[in-house]
Amino acid sequence: MSSIAIKQVSITDLATDAIVNAANSGLEGGSGVCGAIFREAGWDKMQQACDAIGGCPTGNAVITPGFDLPAKYVIHAVGPIWYGGSRNEPELLYGAYENSLRVAMENGCHSIGFPVISSGIYGYPKRDAWKVALTACSDFINSNPDYDIEIIFAVLDDDMFAMGEEVKAEI
Repeated sequence: MSSIAIKQVSITDLATDAIVNAANSGLEGGSGVCGAIFREAGWDKMQQACDAIGGCPTGNAVITPGFDLPAKYVIHAVGPIWYGGSRNEPELLYGAYENSLRVAMENGCHSIGFPVISSGIYGYPKRDAWKVALTACSDFINSNPDYDIEIIFAVLDDDMFAMGEEVKAEI
């Protein structure tokens, strides 16, 4: 049976089938969640795998091995930079989650860890980012009733955890 949970844990500690990297379109190692994932996976190995893919458009997702992470795979999802909502940001963010879950399903993943994509340096308003994230994941579960997947949102601070639980209760 599919489920969605929010946990206070580093995404790099999740022993799920896949974790999701909040990636940039060039698939280059960065800071924040992306930097942590690259560091724990083995920066050079991860960058080499990403370079071989060559990039990923905003709203889409690609997959690499997890290398030294507990997770078998890393799905690199490119969320939008927030420009006030006038550049299809909600649709692009929804697509990043939807495509991550599609890639996970295509690769036989039954557990996946997500950050709250675009809510850091990309500036997406946190509550709105939670709404899109939880809606996209719920929609995926409802659209794929015969595919069991455990979805875990990994957050580090109390405020993001509480906000996620509030939004989850509303949806």
